[in-house]
Amino acid sequence: MAKLALLSVSDKTGLVDFATALVRQLGYTLLSTGGTAKLLAEKGLPVTEVSRHTGFPEIMEGRVKTLHPKIHGGLLCRRDKPDHLAQAAQNDIALIDLVVVNLYPFEQTVAKPGVHFEEAIENIDIGGPSMLRSAAKNHESVSVVCDPADYTAVVAALAAETSAPDQLLELRRRLALKVFQRTAAYDAAIARYLESQAAEPDLEALSGFPATLSLSWPKAQALRYGENPHQKAALYGTFHEHFAQLQGKELSYNNLLDITSATYLIGEFERPTVAILKHTNPCGVASADTLIEAWEKAYATDRQAPFGGIIVVNQTLDETLAKAIAEIFTEVIIAPRFSDEALAIFAKKKNLRLMIAKGGIGADALQEIRSVVGGVLVQDRDRTLGNVREFKVVTKREPTPDEWAALLFGWKVGKHVKSNSIVYCRGEQTLGVGAGQMARVDSSRIAVWKAGEAGLDLRGSVVASEALFPFPDGLLAAADAGATAAIQPGGAIRDAEVIAAADARGMAMVFTASRHFKH
Repeated sequence: MAKLALLSVSDKTGLVDFATALVRQLGYTLLSTGGTAKLLAEKGLPVTEVSRHTGFPEIMEGRVKTLHPKIHGGLLCRRDKPDHLAQAAQNDIALIDLVVVNLYPFEQTVAKPGVHFEEAIENIDIGGPSMLRSAAKNHESVSVVCDPADYTAVVAALAAETSAPDQLLELRRRLALKVFQRTAAYDAAIARYLESQAAEPDLEALSGFPATLSLSWPKAQALRYGENPHQKAALYGTFHEHFAQLQGKELSYNNLLDITSATYLIGEFERPTVAILKHTNPCGVASADTLIEAWEKAYATDRQAPFGGIIVVNQTLDETLAKAIAEIFTEVIIAPRFSDEALAIFAKKKNLRLMIAKGGIGADALQEIRSVVGGVLVQDRDRTLGNVREFKVVTKREPTPDEWAALLFGWKVGKHVKSNSIVYCRGEQTLGVGAGQMARVDSSRIAVWKAGEAGLDLRGSVVASEALFPFPDGLLAAADAGATAAIQPGGAIRDAEVIAAADARGMAMVFTASRHFKH
């Protein structure tokens, strides 16, 4: 008796060639439904409608067509159990050996602007997941395919079934796992949508924090290792929908973290801007009328740290800038576009990774997820600088217009420096960056030291602190270095002492009431 294959798909990519191989190379008989059956028949393939096979018509606008004992009995019957086989024979149930199903496009439907609730509901597949799950449960005997990318491997394994049965069984197990991963993700997408559409919605769910968090991302890329060579790692999700790699070595775990930090940082700026990062921290940032001017200022901040770093720009990277960057060793360069001349220059550095931000520079992820012991933390991404119109001058002296401009520039940069952070700026240029210290005064000292190493004069600079100055010492260190103005959130118990210290040194100071800790 010919083996039965049941094909019912919404994505018909590669289907005809696959079905042709099943019939003409492997001797399968085809069962199908609706549009799939019509397509196969039009291509001259012999196909039996499921309704004819079951002896029961499709009803309720096609909602009920494969939910029938002759379908699920044919899938779930265990070939190693005589009583199963006897019951199948008694009930005229033919065994189904192969199922090819991909689901109604629910995720794509609800992603459309203005989609109606009724349309979304009609795109919830019932029969498809049921067939997939039945076949996957009985994968010892049934091959199940939910992804057109697996067609070629399935044909090869079925053709070698007699000579290499273990190969087919191993493939069936992998395909069964893939089915349950797909149906889990599908159900999670439906649950998220229904939570958002509830008559009395769960406010926590609508805010992005549902009672149960369902995470399902496809594996995008295996990585050579994690932060260190002894740690295994992989990338999941849609990273490659946002970035395209033009050349260079495979991206590493650390590269991906750096690219994310660089993209968030550069998204703060509209003027031509260059940012240089190392270990997710900016070590030089500048804006100017042209990218080459911005590069010169950003690189001047620190000429040591950029070695092996990440460079990101927010405009087309041209030949002039490419020649300047090519003078140093860089791991990754990110831009919205590269000129042909720039690409030719960078092509000489085979290991250099060039990344295009497909949607332009400025990532828009809404949430961040980090693992902790026994679970994950989820938070809204820090996408605000605070309300500038509500920033408050708390000292006797107002900042000058030039100081205001530098303070706002430093505030944007400091938000992206690991806490405790201190950033010295003049105009639209960083002069010294101190990051990640246990005491804020130490961050200030490091920033002053780095500026001195670079030969930059901090007299007349401004200083930005992403969180409050808990004591006057950090502010006084900035004043001693030559800073004339400061910007910080405020809110410390000793705010009055810090303000008094600023007044005593003739400094201007602005409170933002917006903290930007970055752990």
